[in-house]
Amino acid sequence: MNNKDNYESYEEIRDAMWKNADSAQDIFGEIKFRKNNKKNYFRGFLKFFSFILIAALSGGITAQYVINKDKVTKNITGNSSVNTIENNNVKEKYGNKISQVTEKVSPAVVGISNKEEGLWDTPDGSGSGVIFKSNGYIITNYKLVESGKEIKVKLSNDKILKAKVVGADAISDLAVIKVEASNLPVVKFGDSSKVNVGDLAIAIGNPLGEQFSGMVTSGIISALDRKINIADKKTGEQTIYKIIQTDAAINPENSGGALCDSRGEVIGINSLKISSASGNYGMGFAINSNEAKEIINDLITYGKVIRPAIGVYGTAFVSTGNGALQGVLVQEVARGSGAAVAGIMPNDIIVQIGDSSVANMEDLSNILEKYKVGDRLSCRISRNGKTENISIILSELKVN
Repeated sequence: MNNKDNYESYEEIRDAMWKNADSAQDIFGEIKFRKNNKKNYFRGFLKFFSFILIAALSGGITAQYVINKDKVTKNITGNSSVNTIENNNVKEKYGNKISQVTEKVSPAVVGISNKEEGLWDTPDGSGSGVIFKSNGYIITNYKLVESGKEIKVKLSNDKILKAKVVGADAISDLAVIKVEASNLPVVKFGDSSKVNVGDLAIAIGNPLGEQFSGMVTSGIISALDRKINIADKKTGEQTIYKIIQTDAAINPENSGGALCDSRGEVIGINSLKISSASGNYGMGFAINSNEAKEIINDLITYGKVIRPAIGVYGTAFVSTGNGALQGVLVQEVARGSGAAVAGIMPNDIIVQIGDSSVANMEDLSNILEKYKVGDRLSCRISRNGKTENISIILSELKVN
């Protein structure tokens, strides 16, 4: 066979091989070529490692759950007191809000007494106070300092200190005293305008007598801006305070102490006197913190609270006859007062102060709250059936 024949035979064989390849592609579809990619192996390893890690964590959590469940079972059956302590450690440090607030505020609540003998034996003649400045300023009730006797303070650490009276106010039943000390724990005053009816109220006192020390009562805020009229017995001037009312018990022991909200902020100073003066027994009252702060500032600055007054004592008057008339019938005029200087006399009827009509002594007090001593006000009165306009300079309310 010559070379030509050999070449032709080779061409036939090659054509047959390609035909077989085409047939294979027709049977199995497109032929794909896969590269040997190292990234695919790395991804696979990560997936495997993640699976192992998740499995290990799941197993640990499950095991811990079984152990804790076994502890709880033991606690219920009483087989392990140690487990009970360990389980309680998981809870909050305090059992409830009341204990939290008590823990926070109590160090700044003190016992106060003006007794000369048997000082710490019984709570009689004692009350509470709250430290509001770390250098020894304490707010308490007026009734504890009015006797003029020596005042002693018992701190929460049982240390006893003598105190001097900085200022006192009989009308509000508040007083400021001071002890010689430094770095004392203090209370934080809250904004009483943000208190709502139904909020938690906690009254904290620290009266003298071991059986009563650290007294805490609780309830809710029953009413806000409850207006209580307190009249000066001599001048008849009435002061109206916006009082917080609570069903937390206010008694002689925690009077002068703190009324706190759920954050442990002082929203009022407890006052048994106001409860008694109002005749609402069984209800607790406190001077709201915003009002108390203004009084405290006056007591520290002036030693007293400076209030404006016109100097009259009267009662509501209404005439239903011809020319109906409503106002305050003047019964007494304080000597040297603005009203006396202006010529107001008993039996005059005050019908208007400034631009505001007056129907009773409460209206008169509300109007005077907007002014200060020395301000001049126009006053319209009815005298013997005739109307007159009088100018009055407000004087300072004298409290005896």
